[in-house]
Amino acid sequence: MPGWYGILPPPKAPEVLRGRHKADWLIVGAGFAGLAAARRLSQLVPNERIVVVDAQRVGWGAAGRNSGFMIDLPHELGSEHYGGSQDHDRKRIRMNRAAIEFSGSAADEYGLQKFFVRAGKYHGAATDHGVAVLGEFEKHLTGLGEPFERLDGPQLKEITGTDFFVGGTFTPGTVMAQPAGFIRGLAEGLSRWVQIFENSPVTSLQTGKLHTAKTAEGEITAPRLILTVNGHLESFGFFKKRLMHVFTYASMTRPLSKNEQAALGGKPHWGLIPADPMGSTIRRIGDRIVVRNTFTYNPDMSTSERQIRRIGAVHDRSFNARFPMLGEVPMEFRWGGHLCLSLNSAPAFGEIEDRVFVAGCCNGLGTVQGTLYGMLAADLAVGSNEPMLADALNEPAPVRLYPEPLMSIGAPLKLWAMQKRAGKEL
Repeated sequence: MPGWYGILPPPKAPEVLRGRHKADWLIVGAGFAGLAAARRLSQLVPNERIVVVDAQRVGWGAAGRNSGFMIDLPHELGSEHYGGSQDHDRKRIRMNRAAIEFSGSAADEYGLQKFFVRAGKYHGAATDHGVAVLGEFEKHLTGLGEPFERLDGPQLKEITGTDFFVGGTFTPGTVMAQPAGFIRGLAEGLSRWVQIFENSPVTSLQTGKLHTAKTAEGEITAPRLILTVNGHLESFGFFKKRLMHVFTYASMTRPLSKNEQAALGGKPHWGLIPADPMGSTIRRIGDRIVVRNTFTYNPDMSTSERQIRRIGAVHDRSFNARFPMLGEVPMEFRWGGHLCLSLNSAPAFGEIEDRVFVAGCCNGLGTVQGTLYGMLAADLAVGSNEPMLADALNEPAPVRLYPEPLMSIGAPLKLWAMQKRAGKEL
């Protein structure tokens, strides 16, 4: 079970799609992208019927399995220091911040501020090489005109309680979300205008003058369809051989005792990403700590309990290296989460058939870019004059993957090499 979901109160019983329904708008997928699209449609066409269908409970899938960082700055996982070209990164920052503000207005409207905290993020370096990498990141931020604060090891220890890190960088624009709590609260807030069916996986999809989605117990027909299922766009026959399916993994401790919290010290709430993108992300949320690391290539879009347990041992080593003062603190939750990437870091966005719109392939930034492309998909479908649409539509489409067996052999080797490069940062 994903920890973010597990620490929430049990949700009310789901409404399952049964029987035949008609709507003006059908959205498949109730994650960050799908609910952003639904909220934007409720603003643009408030008198039309909007229906969202999800295969699972809201917040159970990828939306509730990430680290909860809504990052405004460049965050290229394939880069050595997260940055890209300056022109591209300036556009990305502007668009990411628009998505964060859209989510922030929802948090204010629906009373979700405890799940949406404008706290900024720390980059932590465990080695001198990591400090040098962060130096390059800081130079990139200076060129972009973005603020940051450089931190030494003792300053990071005051925040995190551990002397594992020898230096770091703080950037102020990131939101620290409780992703499952935020997405469940967003769904509840939207329920006045949007009908959401859960535990209703779409078993077949027919597009045409009217689009029809069938589930095990029902079907829904609508003239306009928005697919916000990220990597599962391939499951519906779109972007075949253009999407890479990668999983990353996390573990969350049981609640720390008061004595353990005193032994740790530091601040009760913070989020830290590694100097190397393949290292360990760490979050403290009051009396719990979350460790996230390790990427695997899973082209079948699934993981297993065995794989999660195996990688959980890596999490335990990473946790113990950073927090030896806590001894053997057991993990209460372990889980894997599905990322969708493209070889050229391009999103899957636009109108791919008549009145069929897609928003997916978020390249490891599903919280913020899912929100961005979900709301822009609604703007595109309605025909609004949102200026960011031109930027989104001018981005390239995902390119074709390498042929087999190059992908099945090369992708795991590439991930292994990148994680090996991370060294102590892992």
